[in-house]
Amino acid sequence: MKSFKIITLGCKVNQCESESLGVALREADWWPAPEDWPAGLCIINTCTVTGKASMQSRQAVRQAVRANPGAFIVVTGCYAQTEAEALKKIEGVDFIVGHGDKHRIAEIVDVYLKDASTPRRFETDVDPAPEFQAMKTLSPMVLRRDVADARGFDPMPAAPNGNRTRPSLKIQDGCDAFCTYCIVPYARGRSRSMPLSEVMESIARLSAAGYREVVLSGIHLGCYGRDLEPSADLPTLLRRIDDEAVIDRVRLSSIEPLELSADIVDRVAASERFCPHFHVPLQSGDNGVLRRMHRPYTRDVFEKIVVRIDDEIPHAAIGADVLIGFPGESEAAFRNTYETVKNLPISYLHVFPFSARKGTPAARYPDPVPIDAIKDRCRRMRDLGSIKRKAFYRRFLGRTVTVLVENERDAETGLLKGMSSNYLKVMLEGGDGLKNCIVPVVVERVWPGKLVFGRLMNDLPPR
Repeated sequence: MKSFKIITLGCKVNQCESESLGVALREADWWPAPEDWPAGLCIINTCTVTGKASMQSRQAVRQAVRANPGAFIVVTGCYAQTEAEALKKIEGVDFIVGHGDKHRIAEIVDVYLKDASTPRRFETDVDPAPEFQAMKTLSPMVLRRDVADARGFDPMPAAPNGNRTRPSLKIQDGCDAFCTYCIVPYARGRSRSMPLSEVMESIARLSAAGYREVVLSGIHLGCYGRDLEPSADLPTLLRRIDDEAVIDRVRLSSIEPLELSADIVDRVAASERFCPHFHVPLQSGDNGVLRRMHRPYTRDVFEKIVVRIDDEIPHAAIGADVLIGFPGESEAAFRNTYETVKNLPISYLHVFPFSARKGTPAARYPDPVPIDAIKDRCRRMRDLGSIKRKAFYRRFLGRTVTVLVENERDAETGLLKGMSSNYLKVMLEGGDGLKNCIVPVVVERVWPGKLVFGRLMNDLPPR
């Protein structure tokens, strides 16, 4: 039997791509290996957004080699795209595949294993293609294109048999912003969008497979559609999703401040189909730091956007990213960020320490912030984020929220678990018949950390 495992690091886009790879492998007669069993094929989908992510990617590759002796090891993702030379030094890696051919990994592996000059670990029925012959004298083999030249959207279909209750659908890839600290445009290329009709077809397939919610994801989601002919935009897509009622719930992943238009907020406010949950990257609350980051907004602009969301949708969750320790960030600049977050109705934070990425302008900037100062500021900001999250959760004590119950119970307590439309992680008692149902839940208790406990409303049926 041809068994596989996919190990995923990083963002929702990576998660979505991994699920699509799993679909392609199943269609090519591969089968997912049980969690505790070694696999014949192991794919590591890497991340390189920070130095820590790069280190974790290398660790994941080495662990996969050790845990799956004799397996065919394929490394893909952003770290594979930007740091192939580092990966070539890891013993046991067979293939390094960049983003340009990520969607073809199932084909590439079967073509390679078909060649009689290589170890026949598995039986395949795929004829070798001439374009791969030259690569077979290399070890490991590297298949990596210049993503700067990529213009079309690579076909990564929705995964209707994935293991997530709330699957992500990648509808946009790449980024044109080139913030001075960010490696992502160099790893993924320019902004590219899935055609609108294909988005609708993908959502329809997920709905037909029984999914109740889809998370629309992208590297620069707010730029969706600008590259299409004819051009489109995110508000147009959301209007069509709402009008055609193709799925019960739609959640948006991160959207840049200037792209979170009034049209989008109004649509979410007016329709129960869209989850009242916004993630808006701040990065810094200091205007000087924002300019050096090449972020095209000011603190005042960000504040007005968050306040507008809270005014129009008071129960909405509003998350933010904060980047700490950017070169030249003084204690006063950090305090500006801290006070900005403290004074706004932000529900939770993602806090990242600055990590110099080779090839980005910020890697050459003077005035680095001492490591100890970065750690201390991150701790203070995360403590503030914890306070914000608990305060947001407590606002819903005694109130009813709609929860999509996940297909797997909590491993520790055995309770059902799910996610409310406004991003509360909820635990509740109930039978298995509630799995994958959207149910009304009364919030009864906030647990220290990131959970709330609730009870099913008896007078309202699940749907």
